[in-house]
Amino acid sequence: MKFSDFDTLTFDVVGTLIDFETGILDWFQPALKRYGVSKTDEEVLATFAVVEDKYQKESPEKPFTEMLPLIYRDMASGWGIEFREEDAESFRDSIRSWPPFPDTVEALEELGTRYRLVAVTNADAWALGHMSANMGDPFQERITCDEVGTNKPSPEVFEYVLGKLAPRGVQKKDILHTAQSQYHDIAPATEMGFATMWIERRHGKNGFGATPKPGRVATPTFHATSMADFASQVREEQQFGEDDTHEHSGGAG
Repeated sequence: MKFSDFDTLTFDVVGTLIDFETGILDWFQPALKRYGVSKTDEEVLATFAVVEDKYQKESPEKPFTEMLPLIYRDMASGWGIEFREEDAESFRDSIRSWPPFPDTVEALEELGTRYRLVAVTNADAWALGHMSANMGDPFQERITCDEVGTNKPSPEVFEYVLGKLAPRGVQKKDILHTAQSQYHDIAPATEMGFATMWIERRHGKNGFGATPKPGRVATPTFHATSMADFASQVREEQQFGEDDTHEHSGGAG
């Protein structure tokens, strides 16, 4: 299977394109300091993952954006911090400024010259609007939790993607689903027969960080350690193909 087999890239956004672990820590660590609580970055991220997993199972219809105040509440309670509504709302609103990874914008610009780019996120349209703007609005289509009515890893999300893209002439075989989360994306998409590109953002690090631990780690169709790596692999395949074509045409002369 080759990258040229596809014309559409569907993207998980939070964690793949947006550096949500940095966003979480940039908000949480100053907040914890104000309350005199000390936690390592990995403790914060691992606790976030456990609580998110709980809400993904209890309330799969709730957008990730709406889960954030609840996740904060549980994390604060577990650490003996008095719950304040304004803190929970502040944490939710911080998603507007969660940064893209340093390689995201350039890689999407390059990939966008060859593929249709589609956002498929557990966040709502409000949050995706802010995140997309922070990336230069690269997407031709946007699919959000509040539109679908449920979250990944539900197969309903991936079925919805097929239904929404069908009028564009896009079939499952045309789509390469790109994501960092085995839990939300790679495992369920693989089970449904989608080709996948695993962007292993935590390559070289222990554990799954702020992403819930998957029941199993699926083998992706393609693997990269960053968006820059992904774009480079596509570029190399294209260059190899062009060189091969030139060699054949030269031999024929």
